Amino acid sequence: MRPAFASIALLAATTTTTQAQDAKFLRSLRKIEPTTRLEQICDLEAMNRIKRETGMKADRAKSDVISSPHHNGHTLTASGAAFRAGAKWFELSFVCTGSPDHLRVTAFKYKIGKPIPESKWSSLGLWR
Repeated sequence: MRPAFASIALLAATTTTTQAQDAKFLRSLRKIEPTTRLEQICDLEAMNRIKRETGMKADRAKSDVISSPHHNGHTLTASGAAFRAGAKWFELSFVCTGSPDHLRVTAFKYKIGKPIPESKWSSLGLWR
């Protein structure tokens, strides 16, 4: 296979795999109750935004680390959230609004805080 065709085949395979993963994720989201579903899509949005907008390689986000998030209809306010990037955890706060079915994020604002010392990870339920 020529290099150009190999690249197209790889892109098609990757796109199909990503679409399949997204469909599987949406199916699994529909099985959980709406409050938890909103937290899940907001945590995912936090990771994606941080990666895209800061270049930090966020691989995990949790809305309930330092304090419990506040739910108000389709909006989640997480003042005590955290995310992991590069084997370190960072404080995070965000306000996330989801669609009525809590399957999509319609608005999202966030602020990254300071690194969380590793000595506090265990008490906050965080891991390496």
